[in-house]
Amino acid sequence: MSAHPHQAHPALVLFALSVGAFAIGTTEFAAMSLLPFFARDLGIDAPTAGHAISAYALGVVAGAPVIAAFGARLPRRTLLIGLMAMFALANGLSALSPSYHWMLLFRFLSGMPHGAYFGVAALVAASLVPIEKRAQAIARMFAGLTVATIIGVPVANWMGQALGWRWGFGVVAVLALATVTLVAIHAPRDGGDAKASPMRELTALQRPQVWLTLLTGAIGFGGLFAVYTYVASTMIEVTHVSEAYVPLILAIFGVGMTLGNLASAWAADRALNRTVIGIMLWSAASLALFPLLAGHVWTLGLVIFMIGLGGGLGTPLQARLMDVAGDAQTLAAALHHSAFNVANAVGPWLGGLSIAAGHGLVSTGWIGAALSLGGLAVFLIAIALQRRTAPRIVAPAE
Repeated sequence: MSAHPHQAHPALVLFALSVGAFAIGTTEFAAMSLLPFFARDLGIDAPTAGHAISAYALGVVAGAPVIAAFGARLPRRTLLIGLMAMFALANGLSALSPSYHWMLLFRFLSGMPHGAYFGVAALVAASLVPIEKRAQAIARMFAGLTVATIIGVPVANWMGQALGWRWGFGVVAVLALATVTLVAIHAPRDGGDAKASPMRELTALQRPQVWLTLLTGAIGFGGLFAVYTYVASTMIEVTHVSEAYVPLILAIFGVGMTLGNLASAWAADRALNRTVIGIMLWSAASLALFPLLAGHVWTLGLVIFMIGLGGGLGTPLQARLMDVAGDAQTLAAALHHSAFNVANAVGPWLGGLSIAAGHGLVSTGWIGAALSLGGLAVFLIAIALQRRTAPRIVAPAE
């Protein structure tokens, strides 16, 4: 699984892939902060405008398995270029949306390449290095997404306020075109997999370990989103601080997520299963502390940083999917991001139910802790079944 020096330089390939991750992370998170601006411009209220966020997530969930299954035979470099070209076009069209309904369509189309891009990019990143370093390579690609929460989202939001919300989507289209160019120049040229087919990719769905790993992410990562979605409202209504502090706290979250991503990858290359268990226990504890520490801005910043560290769960689960997916690598890798968008829907929904029931904004922390423990329970079941059927999978996981 080592790279061939004459084909590609690993550092340049990972940089090219991370620019695409940065573009995706920017549009995914910045769209939430641009919502008030495009809602006003398109003549709709905020809850209706929120459907545009849901449309993007639906595009991710729907697009990842379809594109991955039917694109598995293509050379990965070609598939990545096509996905980013589609992403650039859809975000460019989002910037030009003449009405709410067109906006919904363009956001759905923007989401479709998301999961397949990350899935294929993770496989390319892993192929560049020896197997004992693959999680770290995947993390370096994912770093684009986590850095976007620190830099890309505030810049897109600033552009949206200073120049108009359409520029926030336009800059993402430019970043996607830059990714197309960088991938075309630096990504390794491969001949594709002539034996690949949608039916072979669908064999991943016959494997219980694939479903259990996906379910671990869909439930376990929901806790982070349960708190993240309402953190701005919590700061204003519970912590009683100025709105000016919100970008700072969100940036602190992004720093935690970036460091957690890199640290978890290092640990996962040494003990994959124990890393996943440790992260989920850490997340459960951090989320449980949130209601206790949300009253003061400095303790809130600390606990948000701790919750952000738990964002490192994605890379170890991606690596595990590579172990359990067999020949259906592309589909399994892409479904990973569908699962995380399920978490992005489930966490805020359950958090919202708790708030609506009168338990207060900080109750999202307890909901989040319960989801983390739920994901941990699923993962422990997966390990128990794995040990019962086979003592060890492809990569050292203990």
